[in-house]
Amino acid sequence: MPLAARRALMLALTTATIAGLLAAFLTLVGGRDAGPLGLAMAGCFLLTLPWTVIGFWNAALGWWLLRRGERGLAAAAPLVESGWRDRPLETRTALAVPVFNEEPAGVFDKLERLLADFRGRPEAERFELFLLSDSSDPAVVAEEEARFAALQLRHGPDHGHHLALHYRRRDRNDDKKVGNLRDFAERWGGRFDFLLVLDADSLMSAAAVLRLALLMQANPQVGILQSLAVGLPSANAFTRLFQFGMRHGMRAHTLGAAWWQGDGGPYWGHNAILRLEPWRRHCQLPRLAGRAPWGGLILSHDQVEAALMRKAGWEVRVLPIEDGSFEENPPTLLDFIRRDLRWCQGNLQYLGLLARPGFRPLGRLQLLLAILMYVGAPAWMGFMALGLASALGAGGELVAGPLAYGLFATMLLLIFAPKLWGVVDALLSRERRASYGGGARLAAGSALEFLFSLLLSPSVALAQTLFVARLVLLRRGLDWQAQRRAGYRLGWAEAARRLWPQTLAGLGVTALLAATAPSALPWAAPVLAGWLFAVPFAVLTARPALGAWLTRRGLAAVPEELAPAALPALPGEPEPLPPVPVLAPAPEAA
Repeated sequence: MPLAARRALMLALTTATIAGLLAAFLTLVGGRDAGPLGLAMAGCFLLTLPWTVIGFWNAALGWWLLRRGERGLAAAAPLVESGWRDRPLETRTALAVPVFNEEPAGVFDKLERLLADFRGRPEAERFELFLLSDSSDPAVVAEEEARFAALQLRHGPDHGHHLALHYRRRDRNDDKKVGNLRDFAERWGGRFDFLLVLDADSLMSAAAVLRLALLMQANPQVGILQSLAVGLPSANAFTRLFQFGMRHGMRAHTLGAAWWQGDGGPYWGHNAILRLEPWRRHCQLPRLAGRAPWGGLILSHDQVEAALMRKAGWEVRVLPIEDGSFEENPPTLLDFIRRDLRWCQGNLQYLGLLARPGFRPLGRLQLLLAILMYVGAPAWMGFMALGLASALGAGGELVAGPLAYGLFATMLLLIFAPKLWGVVDALLSRERRASYGGGARLAAGSALEFLFSLLLSPSVALAQTLFVARLVLLRRGLDWQAQRRAGYRLGWAEAARRLWPQTLAGLGVTALLAATAPSALPWAAPVLAGWLFAVPFAVLTARPALGAWLTRRGLAAVPEELAPAALPALPGEPEPLPPVPVLAPAPEAA
């Protein structure tokens, strides 16, 4: 099917579904006789639909493509049939790892594994690795330098085929990650054809890196090629359950999205390869008018760069396969919310770009979808508040008929469909079932993850809503700092200090409904449970004992945990680190 026809089909499916859901809801609130409250609820309901409905149809189309095997992959990513395996690698690629006060042990463990995986491969000499440090903490800087010296000793020229290794540190964190990469491109970019960006939490196998470089070499029209990064095995309960669900949701969703987005796909900022010259020439980020948090530097740079690359006539593609591209996920609910709110702030800045001339329609749509990702939560909270007001205005009586139950069930299906499609695909494949430890373990892990998601989502939605209100009313945002990536025991006091709004909202709304509209309690129960149990949920999912219990039983395990050979491995115990040099305090970052 031609790309234009695919996009027309996706538009028709999405529009018809949104129209049907909105019509059903308007019928519930009285149709033409709906008062201001009902119409306001309908408006909030409408704002929640585009992201949810598009996700559903992405996953449905992706499941259909998954069932077609290699033909489905070729339909979604035609560049895999470009003969890329038949030519030797003749291009040069820089592997760039920008870091800012990250925990060096985790960063260097991943670099060690990547370099060990490249050892003995003649193609290694076509790559160079750059650790691009913006770190300002003197202790972190000292450890980075010491570990990098040890890395050079273990993987230098005396070990046969190797990647040249470079360490560069800027004194100032000007323009954050995008400024770090831009500085690299201006200084050394002329030596390379491609730039492969890895975050501090990224791990890729040598085979996956080579595949991206060969695909770019064989497809000279592609400006950005994004790999599908999946979660690394984890013994941390929160990380483990979250990435188990993401693994199933992203498999079908990404394949379906690639099928209709084609040459206008997304860029997620890491585990992706860029064609350096057009990136340098066309992807310079504009400065937004005004001051932060709405103006100035665009924090979520990746999707803007994708839109700029497409605007310049280059393709942006996704390679929707799970093979050798990994990332770490946050270890606790608090860290997850902190990261999510930074993304929220960066994505909402795209409001200042939507009207700019020159973007192609799909590039503009990608920016809009990134915005809608964080509009849905405030819209749901507004919908709930208006629904509560409506129930109170009706004297506490909530009469629900078949249409109400049907709409409620339909929305739950739409929300959880991407994960369900992924689980169904795995259950239908003997090989994939086995990779998750068998059908029983896959089903049990999926049930646990469903409960996990039900408790997680309300807390995150309320945090997003309060943060958006702060952005709009107080113009106060967050600064982007290093993330905590290793698991740790979360204390009750810290969890309560950060999650008291969720607890207070749960207690307040539950008490109000119980006193005035008890018939509404079953409808609100999924959200109220997430709020009421936010603190114990955060503490318990960070407990090492729960993670160890899940690990021992193989529950919510990703395939790489059960088959460790699929991961790049260390070549044995690393040599001791050389003495840490004594350094003068580094200048403070901007």
